[in-house]
Amino acid sequence: MRNLLAGSLIAIGLLTSAASVNAQEKKWKQDTTQQIEPGRSNAVSQQQKPYVIMISADGFRYDYMDKYNAANLKRLSSGGVRAESMWPSFPSVTFPNHYTLATGLYPAHHGLVDNHFIDTARQRRYSMSIIKEVTDSSWYGGEPLWVLAEKQQMLSASFYWVGSEAAIQGIRPSYWYHFGNDITIPERIAAVKNWLTLPEEKRPHMITLYFPQVDHAGHEYGPDDPETGKAVQLIDNAVGQLQNMLDSLKLPVNTIFVSDHGMTKIDTTRMLKLPAVDTTNFTLLPTDMLVHIYAKDASKVPALYRELKANADGYDVYLLNETPKRWNYSTADDRYHRLGDIVLVPQLPRVFKFRDKKENPGRHGFDPYQYKEMHATFLAWGPSIKTGKIIPTFQNVDVYALAAKLLGLKITEPTDSNSRFPKKVMRKKIGFDWNF
Repeated sequence: MRNLLAGSLIAIGLLTSAASVNAQEKKWKQDTTQQIEPGRSNAVSQQQKPYVIMISADGFRYDYMDKYNAANLKRLSSGGVRAESMWPSFPSVTFPNHYTLATGLYPAHHGLVDNHFIDTARQRRYSMSIIKEVTDSSWYGGEPLWVLAEKQQMLSASFYWVGSEAAIQGIRPSYWYHFGNDITIPERIAAVKNWLTLPEEKRPHMITLYFPQVDHAGHEYGPDDPETGKAVQLIDNAVGQLQNMLDSLKLPVNTIFVSDHGMTKIDTTRMLKLPAVDTTNFTLLPTDMLVHIYAKDASKVPALYRELKANADGYDVYLLNETPKRWNYSTADDRYHRLGDIVLVPQLPRVFKFRDKKENPGRHGFDPYQYKEMHATFLAWGPSIKTGKIIPTFQNVDVYALAAKLLGLKITEPTDSNSRFPKKVMRKKIGFDWNF
């Protein structure tokens, strides 16, 4: 219950105007030049450590590898470790979960609480569609893997990852790109090869690589459509090509293949209507799945909560101090004051209707602890990874501890990542001291 934005922000809605967003996106896509941070080199002590490539296939549901017979991923993970599935953090949407994978923090702990939200303390709005905000480091808490590496004089590179375009703690990856869709998959693989064939003092050891195609197909066609299967095959072929290239380099490269969330089919015939809310006392912000309601006058919250609770049909209504503990999405968790005082959560297969356009059949964002369709994929293989092992479902915050351990980096800031998790995935002898 916080002092909030002026009423004019309500009219802005979820996104900026279509013309403005399109102009920004066009400018963004046109910049395909690799960005290089000058004057950096690996410390001598870092040069002999293994490499980590963390691949994100957006929306690659936990069962897609088997469902669509992704042969390369099956082969590679059979010689490594695969999880039965991986719990994304709540809400199971793209920006919060990519940044969770990078920081080992739950969304309310690192600050990206949704794809779109309001910072009540600063009276500002963040949206994944607004480039100015996405590239502003003040939105990003925690210490991403590339920042962790660079601070310990280990070079990093990012071919797209949430947060990598912002100078978090004043630091970007040594090599990075502005996000866009104009660079092809072969060009991305070629960039990774170029990085790994640089002289040792200039060669990045921590690399992120992002593919959006499976998520796009899942949204447009649904998780069971052949088009989604084609997208899975596209990424599987890309991973196969990438691995062939890595094999030719004969470097100690460990690969972590993850997704940010799953996908499910929704009921597009019974869309939920947004409730009527008095905008003189509240700001209502629909996101990609949830609806956050921010109070301008805290005394008005109980009455609105009772009204919404009494009339809710197809969605749940939560005060911020009563959300399920498993979400880590409560008043106590809200370190940056960015969650709504009241949160509306749709019940699968229903979703809120707040777009004028035709609704796509595939969506995500639901409670991953209640709906397994939201579960993500985790696979790992390489010289430091155990072979032929299947591990139980685990929290995606734990990927951070694994990546840091594989790289021989000391985690220097508090995280939610389980420091014992790497032992489930890694060999005991990994080429340098396990107990660094």
